[in-house]
Amino acid sequence: MSFSGAESFRKSSPVDTEWIERELSAFLERARSQEESRPIVCVTSGGTTVPLERNCVRFIDNFSKGTRGALSAEQFLKAGYSVIFLSRTGSLLPFLSECQEDMATAFSVSGPGELQVSALAEALRTFHSCTEDPGTFLHVPFTTVFEYVQYLEVIARRLASHGRLALFYLAAAVSDYYIPWAEMVEHKISGAGPLVLELQKVPKLLGELTSVWAPHATVVSFKLETDEEVLLTKAKAAIQKYGVDAVLANELHSRKERVTLLVRAGEGRAAPIHCSVLRLDPSAPPGSVIEEQLVGAVVDLHRQRSRR
Repeated sequence: MSFSGAESFRKSSPVDTEWIERELSAFLERARSQEESRPIVCVTSGGTTVPLERNCVRFIDNFSKGTRGALSAEQFLKAGYSVIFLSRTGSLLPFLSECQEDMATAFSVSGPGELQVSALAEALRTFHSCTEDPGTFLHVPFTTVFEYVQYLEVIARRLASHGRLALFYLAAAVSDYYIPWAEMVEHKISGAGPLVLELQKVPKLLGELTSVWAPHATVVSFKLETDEEVLLTKAKAAIQKYGVDAVLANELHSRKERVTLLVRAGEGRAAPIHCSVLRLDPSAPPGSVIEEQLVGAVVDLHRQRSRR
């Protein structure tokens, strides 16, 4: 879809962005007062919903819990970045994901009537120690694909002034199809008979992000497929068509142990593409995650791009 089609997509849905404008202004002011040269990353995480009704009862969703985004945000905070965490409401949060996924790990019983919360308390202490400085962490929650698209645009346009210090790490699982707001029924769909839906393609916004919203930022997108050959073809196409700096390509069943990093090696969309495979070492200590390598590689790339 063209840029004008993307603009139509955004304007067709009533999303309040005033609150995020206020939150961003205050956050970025605090971040600048701490350190003007501090890099800043927008990490997107979790899946978007596609409402079937304006007064939404039913919606289309995907399986993403936001694990990759949450674990990656942890690594960016440890690397000294200011983090804007654009994530699905109720999805996993940095440093708290293990407790969120299995509440049994957050509590333990030490005796009759004695409930300990040591694991949860430790996770909260770690989170607060990494985010206590003003301008370090801002959480922006979304639910629908409409909210995600418009919040991302607001964030990108505000980060444009940060130039090459800005980084986008787009780990959210964004819906491919949607029902236009103008075609959506007002109230709950009747369950009396068969349901036939006609969905439209969600516009690809990577081109606008790289060329209009934040043209000097480093942009890293994600691709998930079930077919390895299709995966790499689509990942390369994202670099060539939309001008992103890198793609982290994930095959569904091996995504927690192996990820292919494709990097545009030079200026322009026709530049050569270098591929490398990042693997989680089977002998790595318990608790090790592949996101340590992913973020490490992206931070190195961002530093290289920032020097240009």
